[in-house]
Amino acid sequence: MAMLTVRNLPDDVHRALRVRAAQHGHSTEAEVRDILATAVKPENRVRLGDALATLGRKIGLTNEDFQAFDRIRDREPAEPLRFE
Repeated sequence: MAMLTVRNLPDDVHRALRVRAAQHGHSTEAEVRDILATAVKPENRVRLGDALATLGRKIGLTNEDFQAFDRIRDREPAEPLRFE
């Protein structure tokens, strides 16, 4: 896991972090991890896989549709480009 050092953190911010951590029953370090995770990975973010699955359900795709893709897929390897 990565480590992060934050320099020049104002005393009042550090104090507020300690208070917030105590209110949540966390260590200051755990509270900072939680704050950072929430900031960069919000609950309502769009997840591509979920969005595609929802779209597939909305238009009525079934497993049989995907099996059809497998049957018609070109099995020959692609020819590499030639720059001659």
